[in-house]
Amino acid sequence: MKIEKLKLPDSAIDFLKSQGFEKLYPPQADCIKSGLLDGKSILVSAPTASGKTLIAMLAMLNYLSKNNGKIIYLSPLRALAAEKFAEFKKLEKISIGKKIKTSISTGDFEHIEKNLENSNVLILTNEKMDSIIRHGAEWVDEIGLVISDEVHLIGDESRGPTLEMILTHLKLLDLKPQIVGLSATITNSDEIAKWLDCKLVKNDWRPVPLSEGVYDGGKVMMSDGEIFEVKPSLRGIPIDLGVQCVQQGGQSLVFAETRVRSKSLATKAADIISEMLEKKELTSLEKTSKQILAENEHTEIVKTLAILVKKGVAFHHAGLNQKCREIVEKEFRKGTIKLLSSTPTLAAGVNLPARRVVISNINRYNAKVGANRPISILEYKQLCGRAGRPQYDDYGESIIVGNGNAEDLTEYYIHGEPEPIISKITDDKSLRTHILSVIVTHPGIKKEELLKFFLQTLGGLQSSKATLSFAINIALRFLSSQQLIIKKDERFAATPFGKKTSMLYIDPLTATSFRDTIDNVSQQRKHTFGFLHLITTCEEFFPKFSLRNKDYESTSLMIENHSSELIEPISEYDCTRSLLALQMWITESTELSLSDTLGIEAGDMHRMVENANWLSYCLREISKHIERPELLEEFDDLRKRIVYGIRDELLDLVRVKGIGRIRARILFKHNIKNLDDLAKIPINKLAEIDKIGLTIANNIKAELKKVRY
Repeated sequence: MKIEKLKLPDSAIDFLKSQGFEKLYPPQADCIKSGLLDGKSILVSAPTASGKTLIAMLAMLNYLSKNNGKIIYLSPLRALAAEKFAEFKKLEKISIGKKIKTSISTGDFEHIEKNLENSNVLILTNEKMDSIIRHGAEWVDEIGLVISDEVHLIGDESRGPTLEMILTHLKLLDLKPQIVGLSATITNSDEIAKWLDCKLVKNDWRPVPLSEGVYDGGKVMMSDGEIFEVKPSLRGIPIDLGVQCVQQGGQSLVFAETRVRSKSLATKAADIISEMLEKKELTSLEKTSKQILAENEHTEIVKTLAILVKKGVAFHHAGLNQKCREIVEKEFRKGTIKLLSSTPTLAAGVNLPARRVVISNINRYNAKVGANRPISILEYKQLCGRAGRPQYDDYGESIIVGNGNAEDLTEYYIHGEPEPIISKITDDKSLRTHILSVIVTHPGIKKEELLKFFLQTLGGLQSSKATLSFAINIALRFLSSQQLIIKKDERFAATPFGKKTSMLYIDPLTATSFRDTIDNVSQQRKHTFGFLHLITTCEEFFPKFSLRNKDYESTSLMIENHSSELIEPISEYDCTRSLLALQMWITESTELSLSDTLGIEAGDMHRMVENANWLSYCLREISKHIERPELLEEFDDLRKRIVYGIRDELLDLVRVKGIGRIRARILFKHNIKNLDDLAKIPINKLAEIDKIGLTIANNIKAELKKVRY
């Protein structure tokens, strides 16, 4: 089916053509036949790269041309949300009788940005949408189209229940919005479609044919019957497979089970890949390498990445900071990086296809069981779905590196069916969290009504009524015992503390722990280290890094040095490396120092800072709620120290926009210790200070006036 045949306004057709769309892929055509442009709800179960983004765009254009309500695009990850926002922002250029305004929101769970109310296309993370529902935003009733990306993640233990709750809420709206679910190929897609009241569109078509295989004993046996040899080298089979593809003119994506392994594999590939590069490619990569060094602290990981990029290879994992990840992704898309070694998080996070995907090991560390476990078939399908670049490759290859078990791997992963999606909404944590949110948004709700609502979830469809009722009773007892809800005449309502907990978007168990701890806090001293310990041990904090053997002595010393700041006695066995990292961060340790001392990289530190800032805000709000106003200033200071990574003495200076941890410390060393000192120094003298200059000096003075007056 050609684009111009679609029942869309001419301006929409012209826009699609300008984006390079001429003809629909089979899954897209199936959606049209199933009523996508007639407002029918649809669940699309199809492989990676089968054109699901265009399906979403077609639904958007159709809705915008006929209706005045809101469109919600739900994404499980911030990186994916940002990627989609960049794509859908282009819709604003189209003239279809109304102004299209696209907005994105992925954080700040306690506030709803005003621009969301005035936008008609909203790109939101699942958590942000859940928060919006909890806050009772009136415009939720205006939602007419819901597009939910990666619906199969409903089965994920951490993210799944939130998405399940959102879709349950939205499908029960009076307006009955059109729901378009986009999912990987899953076994029980018919069950998910039934739950969402969607028509199922199931199609295994890919734009680039995929051949799957297993390496074993010097040979690769492909699913289509092809067998080819791979000459082994000291570099190891995963890299030999990747190099072979590059030699044939393609790009390789090698998935490693750990960060250390991803770096190691990339290092092994560097020299031989560099020999294959043309002079102009080497010149371009040299510039990229210099850019990496110029824009980042020279930690070991940054220096290694810069060296490898120069040779046409790279690694990618969560330890890299955002700048480095973006550079690597950009160069891989351009084709200058020929081989990329990555942890599996890349498969879910960004769209980076390659001709050949190599899965170096099918085992992953499972924190729950404390040991390696084989990956699921669904995860395998997500990894191999990255094979084959549309418009660049005629085929894609996915190869598992086996170890004398080729037949078993072929049978299980290549010919096996992905696991069915099983709801996690009835897990203890999920149920107490989401029951509280329902009670907050529906004050006076009865137990029978709660049960009726949760029977509308996927978990309700997959569980017996008796089992679900029993689990709800347990959650209600906990919430009642902790004064988060009250019961009167068979009706439940949230207490002020319960409402606050739900709006702060934290686990009720965490909220009660925070409340009880704050109750025991002394008024006579600061508790900086104690609060950091509390934050880093709660359920919501991530990433958590356990102590290594060599960390125990330094941890014990840190506890001793900060004993006056503890809320209750702790030992080194109660601590994590994350606690050590945050304490070092707020005493102005550099990324280089954190990397060398603790093995914690900039990307990890960024997420810890973001997470700790949010949790310290929750502590502040709970303190305010339970009437401990004397602690508010301490929490405000702690948040600033976490965000900026500074000691107490710099708190006044960073109030001025343009002054961060580095400039603040430089100014302090020049005896400019507060805003008064900053006001007194002449602009020309300020400009002479290192890392200032005249332009920045003028900006600082202008911002200073805003702060002081």
